[in-house]
Amino acid sequence: MSNVLSYRRVVVKAGTGLLTNDAGGLHFDVMAALVKQIAGLHEEGLELALVSSGAVAAGRHVLGVSKEGKDLPLRQVLAAVGQSHLMHAYEDLFGEHHIPVAQALLSRRDLTDRLGYLNVRNTLLTLLDRRVVPIINENDVVAVEELTGEVFGDNDNLSAMVANLVDADLLVMVGEIEGLYTADPHLDRNARLIPQVETLDEQIEPMGGPSWGNQGQGGMATKLEAATLATASGVPVVIASGMEHDVLPRLVAGESIGTFFVAKGTKMESRKRWMLSGLSNRGEILIDDGAVRALSHQNRSLLPAGITRVVGSFRRGDIISILDSTRHQITCGITNYSSDELAQIKGLHSDRIPERLGHHYGDEVVHRNNMVVL
Repeated sequence: MSNVLSYRRVVVKAGTGLLTNDAGGLHFDVMAALVKQIAGLHEEGLELALVSSGAVAAGRHVLGVSKEGKDLPLRQVLAAVGQSHLMHAYEDLFGEHHIPVAQALLSRRDLTDRLGYLNVRNTLLTLLDRRVVPIINENDVVAVEELTGEVFGDNDNLSAMVANLVDADLLVMVGEIEGLYTADPHLDRNARLIPQVETLDEQIEPMGGPSWGNQGQGGMATKLEAATLATASGVPVVIASGMEHDVLPRLVAGESIGTFFVAKGTKMESRKRWMLSGLSNRGEILIDDGAVRALSHQNRSLLPAGITRVVGSFRRGDIISILDSTRHQITCGITNYSSDELAQIKGLHSDRIPERLGHHYGDEVVHRNNMVVL
């Protein structure tokens, strides 16, 4: 990791296991230490947002519920009870440093349209500009897991989305584990910490494995998903132990702690980051090997001739994922044609579009300017 850093805006994600004590309640000493670190960086002029788990665990402790289980209504009740306790704790802790905080509860549906995305983005940026620390959590009270795509599923992915939203310079995910290991360190004594990951590829993904903690929903696999999203939109990521002394200021100063994930290129402009997030994707297109080469290596648009299959129902102007024959995502972008229209013109040369459809929205199914290649 470079020692010459210029992090101005940092998103910190604190996991449930870190913030919860052995009795299932909030671990106030750990929270106080985390807040003190954030306050110190805030005083130095940095802008910080905190994505905090712990509401469900706090509610479980307040109501005396020993196990959360998989009962969605119970989880929502626990979140409703616990969120106020979580925020009250943060208000007191940040208040000791004379820093105002704001609560932001987000659900996936809040960001599935362009207007909602921009409204949330503008609110968070304004809070940061006014030197307020947003305390962000998924809105478990209204999230409905049975409806596909309505929840982030864990605060790891939410933190990556927030880093995307606010143009963060760094995303730090602190929890119980020290970083990414070659294997689960609890099961394999030969597991080695990986200090830096240049590219999140098929060699790295299997290292995610199952969750290494038992308090929250996310494990290393979800952290790697979050790192993939953040780094693809130009935000470097660190996974580190929240129990490490002064972990946040040391990371910002350039010290190598945990695992550092290198960002892919520079931060993207807002519209492309929104497309990349996948929150508004309405369907999928599978393409042949020739089209994969054209998109990935030749900087070209997607034409109907390269399409082999259309999945889902979407309209012209929707965001779609573009996959290769093995269903690996190559890119995403804004489609010029609906799913019904593409089902009719897939595999055809562009000059046959008017003949088949009776109208023509352009030769390209997805124009290069409306596309983000992964």
